[in-house]
Amino acid sequence: MPYRVAMSTQKRRIFAGQRLKALRAARGLKQAEMSARLGISVSYLSQLESDDRPLTSTLLEILARDFPLDWQDFEEDAATRRFAALREAAADPLFANPLSAEQLARIAEQQPALADQFVQLHSAYRNAGQRLHIVDEAMGADHAGGSRLPWEEVRDWFHNAGNYIDVLDRAAERLGDRLRGTQLTPAIEGLELYLRNALSVSLVYAGSAGLRDYDAEMGHLVIDQSQPIESRRFQLAHQLSALALRDEITAVIEQAGLRTAAARQLLSVGLANYAAGALLMPYTRFRDEAREVRHDIDRLRQKFGVSFEQACHRLSTLQRPGVRGIPFFFCRVDMAGNITKRHSATRLQFARFGGACPLWIVHEAVAIPDRVLVQLAETPDGVRYVSMAKGLVKPSGSYDRAPRRYAVALGCEADHARDFVYADGLDLSSDRAATRIGISCRLCARPDCDQRAFPPSDRDIIVDPDRREVVPYRLA
Repeated sequence: MPYRVAMSTQKRRIFAGQRLKALRAARGLKQAEMSARLGISVSYLSQLESDDRPLTSTLLEILARDFPLDWQDFEEDAATRRFAALREAAADPLFANPLSAEQLARIAEQQPALADQFVQLHSAYRNAGQRLHIVDEAMGADHAGGSRLPWEEVRDWFHNAGNYIDVLDRAAERLGDRLRGTQLTPAIEGLELYLRNALSVSLVYAGSAGLRDYDAEMGHLVIDQSQPIESRRFQLAHQLSALALRDEITAVIEQAGLRTAAARQLLSVGLANYAAGALLMPYTRFRDEAREVRHDIDRLRQKFGVSFEQACHRLSTLQRPGVRGIPFFFCRVDMAGNITKRHSATRLQFARFGGACPLWIVHEAVAIPDRVLVQLAETPDGVRYVSMAKGLVKPSGSYDRAPRRYAVALGCEADHARDFVYADGLDLSSDRAATRIGISCRLCARPDCDQRAFPPSDRDIIVDPDRREVVPYRLA
């Protein structure tokens, strides 16, 4: 996600003394410490905070890089968006010698048409680089004609929506504010009362073949009592949201343009789950708390009374315009390596079918439940990510049913490491510290990976009968 930064030009000077001072105070930095971070003198910083001097493009670049959560929405206008898009395109590892902030500012100001065309060209290049995803989808499709299955269609709809549905998120937040009282988040008793009194739903906890069973005609809800309390609370929030926010959910489905009734029904379930997460973890409070604890999942789940997975998933949805959170990727992987949930607000993209790269830490986490693993990883495009993964076990409540085992992973680009507690202790500056991962073997062009299961889809292989290495072929 590009940082939204403003340009400093002769025609348009940027004064932001109060905002700069507020940022320093919020981070608990003295003027000497802040000036060192910005690479300027204390007297220069004092002049900036007093609005005696304007911010330069170089300083805006540093602020956007070092304080992305605080500075990402500064001076939102067409010129700023052009500069931000140009900055992101020019930062691609494809370019060995990236341009400075001052050079980019001059290009964006003096040659706006050229800047726009450069950004469009880079976007086309990136899109062309995704052609293997199409190959991957075609090879992974196991149904006639290669058309998408309903769950694939819904999965893609959420991905294209950026995993953020504004109208539903805000409606759930307002509903949550009414239910929570003086607490940080609605209590389970408040959800039960609202279901019974406002929605006329009778409710019991009992043994059940499923997690939740709602009889719409009778208005009767059964929740499986063997679930952990966080799961029971989420099931209550799901049913409450499905009923109380029915109009909002229906409007979103009608605009989605899905092809089949099954896809629309799946989307309805997904939207009710989304609203339940927004109800239990209201956007503004959850984002503020997440920033306060540097996105420590265990501290967040305790504060909001949710599960580890629910907290991770919610963090991946914090993309509200104007108050965005860190752009995260999130996924859930089962024991066989299948990705059963996935979303990325980063440049990292997941394989549409099959498993992920075997070198990714999430696979190890599946085998080691209740232990957090961290990893610094680098994708073939040169972008580095800090990943956190944890293996989880969901009890079934019965010896006759095996518990569900899987791992969840959450990560962000290394530029956000200061605000991600799991990056503490990682050597982010070392060239050798990062694990070189790919998307999947079919989509990875790395020629020297000992873990490769099969060659990439668009490359020929060379086999030498007289020579055997770890992988029995070379890429042409």
